[in-house]
Amino acid sequence: MSEAQTTHLVAADAERSESQSLPPPSSSVERSEPQTIHPPSGRVERSEGRAFPQDSILISVVMPCLNESRTLAACINEARAGCEAALISRSALAHSPLNYEILIADNGSTDGSQEIAIANGARVISVEQRGYGAALLGGFAAAQGKYIVMGDSDSSYDFSDIPKLIAKLEEGNDLVVGNRFAGGIQPGAMPWHHRYIGNPILSGLGRLLYRTPCRDWQCGLRAFDREKMVALQLQSTGMEFASEMVLKSSRNRLSISEIPIILRRDAKDREPHLRSVRDGIRHLFVLFGSFLNVNVKVKR
Repeated sequence: MSEAQTTHLVAADAERSESQSLPPPSSSVERSEPQTIHPPSGRVERSEGRAFPQDSILISVVMPCLNESRTLAACINEARAGCEAALISRSALAHSPLNYEILIADNGSTDGSQEIAIANGARVISVEQRGYGAALLGGFAAAQGKYIVMGDSDSSYDFSDIPKLIAKLEEGNDLVVGNRFAGGIQPGAMPWHHRYIGNPILSGLGRLLYRTPCRDWQCGLRAFDREKMVALQLQSTGMEFASEMVLKSSRNRLSISEIPIILRRDAKDREPHLRSVRDGIRHLFVLFGSFLNVNVKVKR
């Protein structure tokens, strides 16, 4: 990729189309006045940044964020490198330059994460409703790419896997999920009770009930076709969002695939957001509730 093309990927500025069904703002290093957008779920969010032409954006990277100032910049820069690697060969075949965007779905950070994101060229989407799923849904509503890559902003996932995820999507898959057990789990990266009890039980139940090839239902590094995923009308606001995405994809006959990934020991200096017992129960409610055709909404 030439230097001019690389610069265009990060800083191109074009008029915003007013006819899109999803809110159109996109990423840039420069900061503009916040806008209020209304995603399908009704949450109110603020976005910052300037727009690319929507039809030129191939990849939107969405990271949920709550007080990740220690790791956020590294994740953004790693995602940028992953997107540029994924676009190199594709841009040569495209009629016009392809772009990407990096969105930080901030869930009320108080440690300066928002400013770090903007300084590193990402777009900040402020999501008022708390929760892992709520943050991601807010980011999805603002994303403009044909494909969305989602991953945590605590350095536990390697965003250099983006080219592999996009390649799987372009093979015809609708949802590609990382498999940490196939790729490797670094020492200290996952508590023993998650590795040997929680994840195997939840993933096993999911495969049994919904007949999917996915063996790691709780992996947070994923990529998918944006329009097809939005059509599923996902609504879970907590960690159980990961299970809802896979089971609804299966029920709606979307093509699901996996790639092996490495789970790294995160570099955060805060308490984990995950609560093993509470969040495990929430996953079970969603798995069994959907299987029995019961509309289960788990309160936070």
